[in-house]
Amino acid sequence: MSYRPTLDDLNAFAAIVTYRSFRRAAGELGLSPSTLSHMMRNMEARMGVRLLHRTTRSVAVTEAGEMLLDGLKPVLRDLDLALDAVGEFSGQPSGTLRINASEIAARVLMNTAIPLFLERYPAISLDVVTENRLVDIVSEGFDAGIRLRESVPLDMVAVEFGGDARFLAVAAPTYLRNHKSPITPEDLRHHRCIRLRMPSGKLYRWEFEKHGQEVTMEVSGALTLDHVGLMAEAAAKGLGIAYVAERVARPYLASGALVSVLDDWCPPIPGLCLYYSGHRHVPQSLRAFISVLTEVERHSG
Repeated sequence: MSYRPTLDDLNAFAAIVTYRSFRRAAGELGLSPSTLSHMMRNMEARMGVRLLHRTTRSVAVTEAGEMLLDGLKPVLRDLDLALDAVGEFSGQPSGTLRINASEIAARVLMNTAIPLFLERYPAISLDVVTENRLVDIVSEGFDAGIRLRESVPLDMVAVEFGGDARFLAVAAPTYLRNHKSPITPEDLRHHRCIRLRMPSGKLYRWEFEKHGQEVTMEVSGALTLDHVGLMAEAAAKGLGIAYVAERVARPYLASGALVSVLDDWCPPIPGLCLYYSGHRHVPQSLRAFISVLTEVERHSG
C-alpha cells in the first residue's frame, strides 16, 4: 500500500473511536465535525478499506479499524510520553491528563483537588471519564484511575486520599414505620431491597462484617437500578432498603429523609485511591496532579 496516512489522520481516527462520536472527537481536536468526517472518508478511500461504520446516531469500528487501532495505541502512547518528557524541560507541565474514575470519586475530586489543579496548571487539559465498570487504564489510554483501594490491581502504584469509606444500609422512616427494622443481615430476606445492577450485568452482593464475622448476600426486591444515586433517591421515597456509599447517603441522612440500619454491621473500609502503572514513565502532568491531591489531603487532615 503506497498511501500512508498522516499523523493527524491517525490521531483523528483514534479520537473518533475513543469517543464513539464525530462531534465529541471534533471538539477535542479543535475541528468541525464535517472536516473530521471528510478526513476519515478521504483516509478510507485512499487506504481502500472501511475503518468505521457510521449511522445517524453512532460510530462503530470495523474489524480492519480494530486492527489498526490495536497497532496505533502503543505508538500514540509512546509519542505522548516522548513529547511529555521533552516538555518537562520547559518547566511548566502541559498536555492532556486522562483519568478514569467512578462517578462518586469524580464528585469528590470536583470538591477538592480539581479546582486547585486547574488554577495552578492552566496549560494542562484534564479529561475525566466517569464510568462504573473497571477498565484496564493502560490499554485504554488513561494516565491514572481512581477507585476504592480494594479494587485497585496489585501491580499498580496507589495514592490514597479522602480517608476511609463506608457503605450503609439505609431506609426512609416511612418505610420503617411499616416494616420492622432489621437487626442482622439475615433479616433483610424479609424486606424489600433496592438492588444494584453492575455494568457487567451481575447484581451487586451486599457485604457486611461484625466482630470478624463476614456476611455476603444476594438480596431480593422488586426494584433494580444501575445508579447508586437513584438507589438512595428510591429509598428516600420509601420504596425499600438500599445499600450505598455513605457519601451518597449523607445529604439524605442529614435531612432525615433516610436513616441507617444495621449500623454495627457496616464498618469502615479503605477508601479511594488514585492509581497508575509503575512500569511506565509517569508524565509530568500526573505528577502535578498527585502533588495537588496530596496537598489538599494534608490540609484537610
